[in-house]
Amino acid sequence: MNALKNRVQLIGNLGNNPEVITLESGKKLAKFAIATNETYKNAQGEKVTDTQWHNVVAWNKTAEIIEKYLEKGKEVMIEGKLTSRSFDDKEGNKRYITEVVCSELLMLGSK
Repeated sequence: MNALKNRVQLIGNLGNNPEVITLESGKKLAKFAIATNETYKNAQGEKVTDTQWHNVVAWNKTAEIIEKYLEKGKEVMIEGKLTSRSFDDKEGNKRYITEVVCSELLMLGSK
């Protein structure tokens, strides 16, 4: 059961081209956002689509695959864990961000 405590699975489309960074240590880091859509009918019976954006980061071999094959609009399934961190922006304000750290990636849709 421990493996289920912090596990996220999402299917969505990339909202931008991945940003891939090679660190001084030689490790690669890929950052991108995916959009997931949920469709439902509201009280008036109208179809409503709710889009949620998710920040995703991937490391090393997964980041290399992302750099080579993914671009804006591609459909992917990712699995990973949720992490939260904080940082200080340029004005010195503390900012918080929640990200999915991708451990598994499946490319969907056409080539």
